[in-house]
Amino acid sequence: MALEIRLVPLLSDNYGYLLHDAGTGETAIVDPSEAAPVLAALDAEGWKLSHILNTHHHPDHIGGNAELKAATGARIAAPKADLHRIPDVDVPLAEGDRYRVGGSEARIFAVPGHTSGHIAFWFEADQALFSGDTLFSLGCGRLFEGTPEEMWRSLGKLRALPDATRVYCGHEYTQSNARFALTIEPGNAALEARAAEIAALRAAGKPTIPTNLGVEKATNPFLRADVPAVQAALGLADRPAIETFAAIRRGKDNF
Repeated sequence: MALEIRLVPLLSDNYGYLLHDAGTGETAIVDPSEAAPVLAALDAEGWKLSHILNTHHHPDHIGGNAELKAATGARIAAPKADLHRIPDVDVPLAEGDRYRVGGSEARIFAVPGHTSGHIAFWFEADQALFSGDTLFSLGCGRLFEGTPEEMWRSLGKLRALPDATRVYCGHEYTQSNARFALTIEPGNAALEARAAEIAALRAAGKPTIPTNLGVEKATNPFLRADVPAVQAALGLADRPAIETFAAIRRGKDNF
C-alpha cells in the first residue's frame, strides 16, 4: 500500500484523514472541518499539503478548506454536483472519475442520500474507502437531501467492494450506532462481540475507525436490509428490501 493514512480528530466527533504518498511527497486531507488541527498534524509529520478532498458540502466537512488552501496552495477536489455549495473547487468529480494522490488512484462513486451531491473515494490498491457521511461504522447518514431508495442504492455500491476494504468515515458515531444495531439484531453474535470491542476502545479513548467492510456486511443493519432474518425481525418478511431499509432508517432517526 502506497498511502500512509493518519486520522485527525476534528470538532467534537468529526474525523479528517491525511493521506501521504512517500514516493512523491504529495499529501491530501479528506473533509477538513477546521484548519488548525490539520496544520498541526502536517507539521508533526513534516508533510506539505497538496490536495483537499471533500465528500460533500456540509460545513463540518469543508470548513477548513479556505484556510488550508490559503496556507498551502492545495487544490480542492470535490463533488461536481456541489460546485454551487463548495467554494473554489479546482477539480470537480463525478461518478466513474479517477483521482490521484501521488502514486495512488481513487475511483469516485456518486453516493447520494445524505446529501444530493455526495461522493466517496475508493483507493483500490490501498484497500481504503473514504465514505464521508454515507456509510458509517455500524450506520449510515441521515437522509437530509435524498430518499431511502437513493441511499439504499448508494450503500449497495459500497457494499459491493471487497471485504478487506478499510472504511474511513466522517464521524465517531460507532458506539451509539452499536446500541441501535442491537435493537435490530439482538441475536447477531458477531454484532454482540463487536459492540463489546467498541465499548472497550471508547473506554480507552481510542477511535473505532477505520472499520472493515467485511465486518460491516456482517453487523451493520443498514447494509443488511435484504437479509431475511433482519426483514423478519421488523415484520417485513418477503417484502422489498427498500421497505426494510426505510424502516431501519426511521428507527435510527427516532432512537
